[in-house]
Amino acid sequence: MPPKSPLDDPEQAAFAWARYKRIMRFMLLVTIIVVAAAMAAIFWSEAEVSPHFFIAVALGIGLTMLLASALMGLVFLSNGTGHDESIHNPLADEDGWHDSGEDDWRR
Repeated sequence: MPPKSPLDDPEQAAFAWARYKRIMRFMLLVTIIVVAAAMAAIFWSEAEVSPHFFIAVALGIGLTMLLASALMGLVFLSNGTGHDESIHNPLADEDGWHDSGEDDWRR
């Protein structure tokens, strides 16, 4: 039977999700600043570009940064709560994998 995840505790889960939301709010602010800087750089470059280019660049940068932030935030959430350690791998003994901290593969 796999061990219980620390996220099964409602208090710890609430704390973890609050931390995730805080990270996402911060990254939304960073994304807005980066998109504004990119728009200003394009505007001041004196290149003649269409409004569609500005829209495409803003959406591309914005959505890419927000998606990356969301995925990395989930990695931090999973690792920071101990959820990663609570996973039981039934195949760990079969494939020869064990984390003893030694370099067994060099022998």
